[in-house]
Amino acid sequence: MNKKPNYYNKVLHILQELHTAYPEYNMGKHLATVLDECGNLWGVSDKELAYCLAKYKGQLEMDVRHLDDSEIENIIKDGLNLDNLFKEEEDGDY
Repeated sequence: MNKKPNYYNKVLHILQELHTAYPEYNMGKHLATVLDECGNLWGVSDKELAYCLAKYKGQLEMDVRHLDDSEIENIIKDGLNLDNLFKEEEDGDY
């Protein structure tokens, strides 16, 4: 007997994995992001939703996680001072 996949349970399983891996994100954030990419929620099947969630989870896993926002702030700050960085390289002060 060939059993069909239960995509409803798959959706719930992926949501549980997301909650475990990213406890700082609430379910609403996950769903809003996924459904924005998936399209009209009314017509989305369980299979399509499972696919969208799995794709979203994969994208999150590929992203580099930062411990805090200070890393990003430093990158922005350095980007705003590129003229000074290039001037220092020309002067040999690097």
